[in-house]
Amino acid sequence: MKTLLCCLLNVLVITGQAQQVQLHYDFRHSIDPNLNRTNFASMTFEYFKGNDSTGSFLFKLQADFSGENNNVGQVFTQVSKNLRYWKPKVQLALTYSGGLGVAPPAYGFYQTNTFGVGAAYPFQWRGAWFSTSLVYRTSFFPRPSHDAQVTFYFGRGFFNYRVMVAGSLVAWTENRNQGTDYTKNLAGKKVAFFGDPQCWVRVAKSVSIGSRINLFYHTLTSANQLQVYPTLAIRNQF
Repeated sequence: MKTLLCCLLNVLVITGQAQQVQLHYDFRHSIDPNLNRTNFASMTFEYFKGNDSTGSFLFKLQADFSGENNNVGQVFTQVSKNLRYWKPKVQLALTYSGGLGVAPPAYGFYQTNTFGVGAAYPFQWRGAWFSTSLVYRTSFFPRPSHDAQVTFYFGRGFFNYRVMVAGSLVAWTENRNQGTDYTKNLAGKKVAFFGDPQCWVRVAKSVSIGSRINLFYHTLTSANQLQVYPTLAIRNQF
């Protein structure tokens, strides 16, 4: 896995375009202290190459400084590739996500590797760009889960792109029994959801300030509760 990430980062450096680094401060403890032990900073590196004759590519690496003494407590990786070698605008969608983390005081955990394959359809409407996909995904829990996932990306610039609104919404099903002691008595499927709508205001040639709204449902807790955690952020595009 380490070799794979190094190779991906080398590719991004060589072909670097549409890259950005975001630094967020997440207020989730102030909003919901019973479920979150602290507020924390978070850094995201993102590379996106837009739709062309053969599809699009997204690489995202996020590190949350949620550990003891503001050390890195979690790292998340996402890779998405859309392919198209035919006339219809429907594209082949390939996805991967996974990560690692540490829970206080020193308990390590991993975010399950998830691979997906399906179809994506990018389109534009009234000056905005969108992309929607439906994939079959496999989550490699101790007891693997085979599910459907729907993803919706959106983005639109205003005032000659001085203001940018963008983000993604993802919904999927997942086994309640994941093969662990904690879930072994559960049965059936659950629906989970994540979203990260963002708004950015450009204050210099490559620097913007803004906010990301993190939306979670059945992702951080098993309770039937929508969690909404905003951030205050700065972004540099290069």
